[in-house]
Amino acid sequence: MDEPHFAEIDVTMLYIEEARVRAERAVATLRSAGAETHLIEALEESQQELSLVAKRLRQGTFFAVPSAQTTL
Repeated sequence: MDEPHFAEIDVTMLYIEEARVRAERAVATLRSAGAETHLIEALEESQQELSLVAKRLRQGTFFAVPSAQTTL
C-alpha cells in the first residue's frame, strides 16, 4: 500500500537532485565565464540548500519511524 507513496517521494527526490546538479553545473559555467562573485555565491548557496532539502526529505520519509510504531 505504501509503494505508490514512496514512488511519489522518489520522483520528488529525483527532481531535487536534478536541480542540485543543474546548480552545480551553473556554478562551473559561471566561474569559467568570469561571472560576478555574487552570482556564483548565490548558486553555490542554492546548491547547498537543495542538498539539505534532499537530506531532510530522506530523513522524514525513508528513515522516519511510522506513527503506528511510536505507541504501545
